[in-house]
Amino acid sequence: MEALPEHTIAFSGLKDGTHAFDFVLGPSFFTATGVEDFMGGQANAHVVLEKSSHLLVARIHVEGHIDMLCDHCNAPMQQAIKGDQRQVFKLSPENVSDDDELVSIDPDAHEINLTHYIFECISLNLPYRHVHPAGQCDPEVENALNKVLVHPENGPDPRWAALNKLKKKNA
Repeated sequence: MEALPEHTIAFSGLKDGTHAFDFVLGPSFFTATGVEDFMGGQANAHVVLEKSSHLLVARIHVEGHIDMLCDHCNAPMQQAIKGDQRQVFKLSPENVSDDDELVSIDPDAHEINLTHYIFECISLNLPYRHVHPAGQCDPEVENALNKVLVHPENGPDPRWAALNKLKKKNA
């Protein structure tokens, strides 16, 4: 995902300690993600940044909704999103970590862009299936799906009866 300038934090001028930042994620953010399923949305990202001489620890909290299509009825819906993520940045010239949570950045860097990490927080906390709450899908589609829905027969499958007879006979 392309880094958006509004998610850049200039940390070089910040004192060591805790700092809070708030970002509004609107339709332009969801368009910039490049995810075809995202038709827009509105969310807030709250970032608490703990700065020390060699580390930056970002705690990201995202809450809001994404406009997308329902996987069941294909009608527009708002998928609620809410999630947290922690990202650690180490000021180091070499990338020595196998940990996904730890990212090395150049010690001469003066700012950090959080667009990718905000998007990652959203993606990791988004439900796999996007469906309306029960009873809110398009009624016409519901009726059409109910007409073609295969209802399983009650009772055991008769094809297994012959095998059950053999099983009981050999027991």
